[in-house]
Amino acid sequence: MTTPITEPSGPTQAERATGAALDEAAPRSETSPATEPPAVVEGRDHVSDPNHVVVVKDAVMRFSDQLAVDGISLVVPAGNILGLIGPSGSGKTTTIRLLTGALKPTSGSIEVLGEEPRKFRRETRQRIGYMPQSFTLYPDLTVRENVDFIGALFGMLFFSRRRRTKEILQVVDLWSVRNRRAGRLSGGMQRRLELAGALVHEPALLFLDEPTAGIDPLLRTRVWDELHRLRDAGRTLIVTTQYVNEAEACDHVALIAEGRLIALDTPTELRRLAAGGDVIEVETAERFDGLALEELPFVRHVRQEGPRHLTLIVDDAGTATPDAVDAITERGGEVVLSREVRASFDDVFATLVGRHRAAVAAAAEPNDEASDDAPGDAPDAAGERGPDGTDREAAA
Repeated sequence: MTTPITEPSGPTQAERATGAALDEAAPRSETSPATEPPAVVEGRDHVSDPNHVVVVKDAVMRFSDQLAVDGISLVVPAGNILGLIGPSGSGKTTTIRLLTGALKPTSGSIEVLGEEPRKFRRETRQRIGYMPQSFTLYPDLTVRENVDFIGALFGMLFFSRRRRTKEILQVVDLWSVRNRRAGRLSGGMQRRLELAGALVHEPALLFLDEPTAGIDPLLRTRVWDELHRLRDAGRTLIVTTQYVNEAEACDHVALIAEGRLIALDTPTELRRLAAGGDVIEVETAERFDGLALEELPFVRHVRQEGPRHLTLIVDDAGTATPDAVDAITERGGEVVLSREVRASFDDVFATLVGRHRAAVAAAAEPNDEASDDAPGDAPDAAGERGPDGTDREAAA
């Protein structure tokens, strides 16, 4: 396991807005449209496509003896919300800083909006919005002045800038304090002001590093509604979050641990990956032996939770539930309750990260045969025999 890292501090708001830092730095919503967004995929041999907003191939970032990003590869098409989820120190913020050009990868390649991030043209930088973790706005300017200034730096005209400033401050619930100096805001309000600054010019590509940290649950819902509106308008968003259940609001989720991409899929498919399929709970009127269902082609696994309670792991809960009820009835049982169980993303996250760490630990363990061949335990020159008469040296 690599050592957890401390993420370097981000560029100031002025640097971010003018692009100097990029030059010098050496739950999908229920209201989402029915049309599915293009798939985010993991891949190393991908051919460049103009519809692909972000293409990362084997990106590695090492700080001294700390490996922050370890061979991440992914492709993000336009019109997606990609959530980067992972434990603290897993490399999420470092990945964002690689994508914005604030850091240069140790190895591998990164392409954003068709260009290498460290060589963004001014026109390309104007199509990008970035919200860092730390507060980087001007404390002596008012809330409205900060947002209006950022809009001006991105070339927004006066009337459209004033309209958009009011609109976005209402979204983040700061319009009522628009004349208060930013330095006098609470920590949560400053976080919301940072978000307004990143959203004001409605960029084509938006990087948000924990945009809802410190924001109350009701306002988080409004923020995600705005992010979905931007997505529906064709924008692409890459979001890190410390609230694991916000993965539901993303189109695709990249799960990162120890700097590695350990899973990348839709929220539904990640649930299936964690559980081994869809999960159905069944309660029968009388005792029923769940082993009788293991022969069914759509059943992957059966757990007998009690004499009358079963948990079925199936390919697809929607089609398998009525078939499972029929199968139990045909075998003399009576179903009184059946329902699909959707694990929380806290559980999904814990399962997938735990599975990854167990695999890493198992790979790091010396095998038993190597330990049996330690110098102090080696057989003598004559060739020692075991109890079954075999030559231990040959068996080793």
